[in-house]
Amino acid sequence: MRTSRWFKLAAMCAAIVLMFSSAADAAVRGKLEIFSWWAGDEGPALEALISKYEKMYPGATVINSTVTGGSGVNAKAVLKTRMLGGDPPDTFQVHAGQELIGTWVVANRMEDLTWLYEQEGWNKVFPADLLNLLSTDKGIWSVPVNIHRSNVLYFVPGNLAKWGVGVPNTWDEFLEIAPKLKAKGVIPLSVGENWTATHLWESVALSVLGPVKWEQLWNGKLSWRSPEVIRVWELFGEILKYTNTDAPSLSWQQATDMVVKGEAAFNIMGDWASGYMTTTLKLKPGTGFGWAASPGTKGIFMMLSDSFGLPVGCKNKENAIAWLKMLGSRDGQDTFNPLKGSISARTDSDLTKYDAYLQSAARDWRTNKIVGSLAHGVVANERFMNDFATVMDIFLSTKNAQAAANAAQAVAIQAGIGK
Repeated sequence: MRTSRWFKLAAMCAAIVLMFSSAADAAVRGKLEIFSWWAGDEGPALEALISKYEKMYPGATVINSTVTGGSGVNAKAVLKTRMLGGDPPDTFQVHAGQELIGTWVVANRMEDLTWLYEQEGWNKVFPADLLNLLSTDKGIWSVPVNIHRSNVLYFVPGNLAKWGVGVPNTWDEFLEIAPKLKAKGVIPLSVGENWTATHLWESVALSVLGPVKWEQLWNGKLSWRSPEVIRVWELFGEILKYTNTDAPSLSWQQATDMVVKGEAAFNIMGDWASGYMTTTLKLKPGTGFGWAASPGTKGIFMMLSDSFGLPVGCKNKENAIAWLKMLGSRDGQDTFNPLKGSISARTDSDLTKYDAYLQSAARDWRTNKIVGSLAHGVVANERFMNDFATVMDIFLSTKNAQAAANAAQAVAIQAGIGK
């Protein structure tokens, strides 16, 4: 009799859970507008998520409001207009860290998601260091869908063998082999538009400063006018002598293509380039392309994370919450990341679904020293990032290290970083 009562109670509980689940699913109807910069070669990963969501919630239709442009340069400008104009998308892509917190959280334009983390058990599956990036003392502000690595050096192994050069472990080694490559008619290092120069700069800076002083740049303990930071600009200028002159007119994909086609030997890019080369170009990791930590940064993982939050006043809140739940799930992350060229933000992902590069990145994520990216919004707020782009433009024109250091220090002070 007691066993029978327990079975009845269990069945009743299951029915109640199913009822609430069905009610929640029924509430997910109508439209969901998601805003991102994942287009073109990054589109398949996003489309896989949209397809999964619409199968989970047949009554919902996703409006994919994508604004093209590498690293979200164009999308952020459009988003700013919409957020300030009182017309937020239901949810939007943003880099975890200060890009969101220092821009929209401080302006009280985002909802606290602490309750969702507790409900979904995410505090147990997302690493503590990552949770700290997503949080303030007032809440947790976004759901990470991935982890990217910024400091990756890409090359084609067969081309290096043909040219008789190896993979440089330091920038001194790169500067030794660069003239040899140039003499063969090969561009030593391909670069694209402005933000890719900043992306390269942060890897150079990490190699000179190391992880401790890199972090000190962002807490005000290291001045941008210090000799070691000036040295970063000087070394950066030396490296730029061996890059392509048409860089301002190229996207990051086109800069990557130069390596694949044998026009350039190396490119430093985030590992979304791996996703591009495997998904779009159909190259096999390890043979079609090779990778290493950018010179001077072995054992350091410069990270960024794409995440989505819940804007205050969005039109389809329940639909957006359902999207966030799917993003944070193991299945959602393992659907998205193998296509995107990134690893899951969760610690329980199924690595058998990931290729050789991503398995390598996952191992490094667990063992390397972790630091945040400047170019992709982890360590600095949007005001600094926008003004730093101007500093970069000035340096690319003048190659004046001292002037760049002075300008960066002024920008840091104005953005509330440094003294």
